[in-house]
Amino acid sequence: MKFAYSNAQMREADRAAIAAGTPEEVLMERAGEALADTMERAAQNLNVGDMLFVCGGGKNGGDGFVAARILAERGYDVAVLCLAERFSEACNAAKSKFGGEILGRIPRRRYALIADCLFGTGLDRAPEGDAAALIRFINESGAYVVACDLPSGLSAGGIAFEPCVCANETVSMGQLKEALLLADGADTAGKITVADIGIPAEHGAEVWEEEDVAAFFPARKSHTHKGSFGRAYLFAGGAVATGAAFLSAGACLKSGCGYTQLALTSAVYPHAIGRLPSVVLREFHAIDGELLASDCVAAGMGSGVSERLYAYIAELLSVYTGVLVLDADALNTVAQYGVEILKEKSCRVIVTPHPKEFARLTGRGVQELLSDPVHYAEAFAREYGVTVLFKNNRSVIADGARTAINPTGSPALAKGGSGDVLSGFLAGTCARGVPPFEAACVASYLLGRAGELAASDLGEYAVNATDVIDRLPAAIRSVQQKTS
Repeated sequence: MKFAYSNAQMREADRAAIAAGTPEEVLMERAGEALADTMERAAQNLNVGDMLFVCGGGKNGGDGFVAARILAERGYDVAVLCLAERFSEACNAAKSKFGGEILGRIPRRRYALIADCLFGTGLDRAPEGDAAALIRFINESGAYVVACDLPSGLSAGGIAFEPCVCANETVSMGQLKEALLLADGADTAGKITVADIGIPAEHGAEVWEEEDVAAFFPARKSHTHKGSFGRAYLFAGGAVATGAAFLSAGACLKSGCGYTQLALTSAVYPHAIGRLPSVVLREFHAIDGELLASDCVAAGMGSGVSERLYAYIAELLSVYTGVLVLDADALNTVAQYGVEILKEKSCRVIVTPHPKEFARLTGRGVQELLSDPVHYAEAFAREYGVTVLFKNNRSVIADGARTAINPTGSPALAKGGSGDVLSGFLAGTCARGVPPFEAACVASYLLGRAGELAASDLGEYAVNATDVIDRLPAAIRSVQQKTS
């Protein structure tokens, strides 16, 4: 398992390292050396001997000046482009030691290799003026670009301001940064490497790997039966929206739980007979003993928004003792009729909103939520005592005590039905006894991996939700094989 840290956490870790006796200049020297090593490898791969460092006046620029000095000492033809008018003390010291060519305007000369050392952590607004011009110069250069710490123009939440450097490679100093995984970070960072410069950090967001997921798919004993692996109950589908129900149930069948039960309203029940023979099909009238005996209940997939659904959710929260997954229209219903009911409950609850659904639940704008998805997921989890699976290209999972960022996924999943697949697979994972936080991490990881496999087979444009379901078994095998 890896860990990813927010900009605020890294600034605090940086201060702590300095307070513990490591001078800022030493940290800058280590960061510069790590950047120099990366630039040297890139130069060797490109078979070039010259390179350009684009530096700002802060710590990031200081790292660049250090790297430029080291590479000049190693015999490379190194230039620095710096339009900053003010410099931090550490950056100014590094600049004075460089001794090489410092350009005061954007050059006409073209470089095959450029280091982006304008901004590191802490950028909270779009670059302007000279900074914006330098970013555009980097992006338009056609060079191989190595970003120092973060691509310049990337926010703490991984949102790319305009303009933002699009790097081929990023060297994250000290620890892995959240911004490199979230939102636009996945598109702007390129290959990510982490340089250990002696800044220990604590309490970062978990980034699960194959072995972490595989631990929840142990070999099964031969002396077992379907009752050993839990009962999932899906309450889904409204008057017409049955597709979501079938997708959820189909994904649940691939999760490893023993029973998948699908409850539909009387209006659509006759149309579902025979559609999924492996599913126990039920006509839903009221909360009954069969539902209450289930290990996990998932509600809301294609259900429609109604006061009646709100009443069912309220009753479930008060009498059910398993795990309740609220997705899609269950979330929209709670948002419309009162989210406060989530605070008093007898069951463990997982909510699975996409950005618009989360905006309805919180009353905040989509862009505000995406500006710091980790913070808002954590805050909602703590306030309502639930596990939040905030869906996006890199989903965030939080339960108030732990946080994770899911590293898998593909644009192929940007299709209707992907969320229904996730909710069904999540319900089945919970039903077989995996705790809510871990289940959300497992389900997110494997949905993302199945999307990657589907895109590899079919291309990102042609994949639909049933293609993803079909590849869930291969996704599970892929994590098991890599750890066997």
